[in-house]
Amino acid sequence: MKKLLFLLVFLMVVSCAEKVVEEPENLIPKEKMVDILHDLAILNATKTTIGAKLDETGIDIMEFLYKKYQIDSTQFSESDLYYASLPLEYQAIYTEVETRLDMRQKAMEEATEKKNDSIRKANEKRSDSIRSAKTPKDSIIPEP
Repeated sequence: MKKLLFLLVFLMVVSCAEKVVEEPENLIPKEKMVDILHDLAILNATKTTIGAKLDETGIDIMEFLYKKYQIDSTQFSESDLYYASLPLEYQAIYTEVETRLDMRQKAMEEATEKKNDSIRKANEKRSDSIRSAKTPKDSIIPEP
């Protein structure tokens, strides 16, 4: 029974170690891939809010990314396929992308909160000055 279990574990390890997709010659490095996928996520989110403006200006998200990172569609596709064939690597890439997006969202929320606080304080100050201008001044008429 132990031999059978050992054999099964050995076969799983060997079969999992087998490369499904060969590493492409022009593989995009992991960190650069994280950068590309991070920007892609942001641009896709932007497209849902201002997609019409992007269409009006003729901006294509993928073409923009290819130019920014000096890659082409084939290089991106082959690299994405290669990393996808390595589930742990692919998960690590997307975990890093998610972490960056979370950090960016937190920074934006903090900036919004800071802006709202300053607006609230300015409104309170203005309200206080308006109230003080409306309150009657001490009477200047002397008492008899």
